[in-house]
Amino acid sequence: MATMSAIGERIKRREDPRLITGHATYTDDMQPTGMTYLHLVRSPYAHANIKSINSEAAAKMPGVLAIITGEELKAHAAPLVNVAVGHEIPAHYSLAVDRVRHVGEAVAAVIADSRYTARDAAEAIEVDYEVLPVITEAIQAYKDGAVQLHEGFKNNLAAELHFGNDNAAAFQNPEVLVEQRFVNQRLAPNPMETRSLIAEWQIGEDALTLTTSTQIPHILRTLLCLVMSIPEHKIRVIAPEVGGGFGCKLNIYAEEVIAVYASKKLGRPVNWVETRSESLRSTIHGRDMIFDARLAATKDGVITGLDIVGYCNMGAYLQLLSTAIPVLAGLIVSGAYAIPLVHFKGLCIYTNTTPTDAYRGAGRPEATYMIERIVTMLAEKLGVDPMEIRRKNFVQPDAFPYANNLGLAYDSGDYEVTMNKAMELFGYDEMRKTQAEALAQGRYIGIGQSTYVEVCGLGPGSGMPTGRGYDCAVIRTEVTGKVTVFTGVSPHGQGQETSFAQVVAANFGIPIEDVIVKHGDTNNTPYGMGTYGSRGTAVGSGALMLAVDSIKEKAKKIAAFQLEASEDDIVFEDGVFSVKGAGGGKTLTWQQMCYVAYVDPKMAPVIEPGLEATRYFEPGNFVYPFGTHLCAVEIDAESGDITILKYIAVDDCGNQINPLLVEGQVHGGLAQGISQALYEEVVYDENGQLISGSLMDYTVPTASELPFYTLDHTTTPSPVNPLGVKGIGEAGTIASTPCVVNAVQDALKTFGVGEINMPLRSEKIWKAMQSKNGH
Repeated sequence: MATMSAIGERIKRREDPRLITGHATYTDDMQPTGMTYLHLVRSPYAHANIKSINSEAAAKMPGVLAIITGEELKAHAAPLVNVAVGHEIPAHYSLAVDRVRHVGEAVAAVIADSRYTARDAAEAIEVDYEVLPVITEAIQAYKDGAVQLHEGFKNNLAAELHFGNDNAAAFQNPEVLVEQRFVNQRLAPNPMETRSLIAEWQIGEDALTLTTSTQIPHILRTLLCLVMSIPEHKIRVIAPEVGGGFGCKLNIYAEEVIAVYASKKLGRPVNWVETRSESLRSTIHGRDMIFDARLAATKDGVITGLDIVGYCNMGAYLQLLSTAIPVLAGLIVSGAYAIPLVHFKGLCIYTNTTPTDAYRGAGRPEATYMIERIVTMLAEKLGVDPMEIRRKNFVQPDAFPYANNLGLAYDSGDYEVTMNKAMELFGYDEMRKTQAEALAQGRYIGIGQSTYVEVCGLGPGSGMPTGRGYDCAVIRTEVTGKVTVFTGVSPHGQGQETSFAQVVAANFGIPIEDVIVKHGDTNNTPYGMGTYGSRGTAVGSGALMLAVDSIKEKAKKIAAFQLEASEDDIVFEDGVFSVKGAGGGKTLTWQQMCYVAYVDPKMAPVIEPGLEATRYFEPGNFVYPFGTHLCAVEIDAESGDITILKYIAVDDCGNQINPLLVEGQVHGGLAQGISQALYEEVVYDENGQLISGSLMDYTVPTASELPFYTLDHTTTPSPVNPLGVKGIGEAGTIASTPCVVNAVQDALKTFGVGEINMPLRSEKIWKAMQSKNGH
């Protein structure tokens, strides 16, 4: 049944039926004629010179079509592209040429007529390595005399970042000083679908089609043009269903370049599907930042200064956005607080580990964890409630737009209203009483909090290769009144096939079933920046609304002609055009409007045919969602097990197009943020070997490890875009990690336990409790 849509309705995702019934199309569902298969020989060493590669035996195996080494590929493909600005970058070739710098780096490629043949042949290739010393930790790599990964980069320094003002005065004689090292451990994104691709070189057209699970089809097309010297207009990139991205598919990867070259060389399609173990060691990692933080305050709890030195582990190379992640962290380290003197120094450091890059939240979780932990520690030092210390230091509503001394201008906010709502839902005062009663009974309950603000909706100066942060939408109406939207964003779970259709249907007064949204194919969608940084709706809907307005503007001209009235007198409501004050006079429905726009010959001398619009939107600022999360945990003294008793999240993402989609995004973010606090960690040994190299050793939580959530919201529209929306996809991840850790640390106060680094596994908690009990 056709349903009229309104902005703000809880409409189920239109994408879901095909996904949950198995009718969706992923890359590996496609089987073009003549398919071949790629398998990579990867280094078992974290640091080694490549002395020789012997592929003679492999080349003779039946079904082997080609073996490619770094020397061959280097002659046909430039190094991978990244967006590091203002400093030199070591070349990162898709296949290692003379040296490997992390476990899992590809050194040779086999293409064969079956996956199994390609794998068998790869195992027959002999690589002679000269093993070199290894360094995996950023702080150690930055010291004099440390192992050097790249020539010309002293102390392995990739970049040094500075944000903020001169804060020395705040630390000369502070009334209160809090100092702490905060560790954001390394994480693996672990999308449900690992990376996969099919590269098809069309010999007759001298053109390329690359189907790949990417978040950035248009940008990837541009990057492939730069790396492979293929004219951009002869490259088509298609992003089919993408089974999870979380930032790790926001890149150009070596495997894409290798497959494109192999397909061009062989004249046949080349398929590559990443194994889970490859994903854990070769897809980018996230986080791995250590912040040495100092906070100065008055005795009555007013924060006067903040100083951070960040050691940011880039891994062995810079991927597309590696140095942009510490930038995002540095710009938002003051959080929701009006801190007058603040400085961030970020040291981006090479190590013999997998490169780090964007992972859900990308810099903002690291910054928020630091500020929300250190503000809580200030409250503990002063003996006041942590919510009151926050209330005292919040940026006030009349201060917006607020410049945060680090280079950002927060668009809008009212942090105290959101915090008060969260405290009410949580039953904060009552929960504090419950906590005290439990302690008297020998039970250990802790209450944690996070009052976060994030920067997202990446638009102006977003750091992408184009240097711009716009997006684009095309709206095309059909003769029969149906509507197709082509968007430059590339959703992969965010729900824009639903929310964008909702916006168009509501504005045109038509059923949502009459609108379809197309994305992810560079041949039929306008150039857009893709989906990451919670920008899809915040930026993409701006372009959509401009296109809607353009359609309406032309439609009013047509209606004025058809109804023989002044354009100023045309009224459009509920899908019907009428003349103001005409009572029961002649009208045009939306469907009639579309028909005459294309068919009526009387309009030929007056208005050109059709109803179609292409509009670009580039916001003048980012957007700044915010919120308060509260959490209660209980720790079992006998085992150290942590149980989340209650979790409340009150977020403000401006106006909500579809609250159901918002809640789904928050749920997903909470799962990843809580998992960082309690479970997940990438671990290397001293030789750079990945100890957590399989899902037997890397903990991905199941539903049983996660709590039920109570969600609510406040609404503070953004002035940055036409719909007043803000991003929400990363909010749960950003807010939940410090919230849970604050709760656990609160429960441990009675033991006198100091800072415990994440993840807060039960054995770690139990040992800390025992050591303070004299055991």
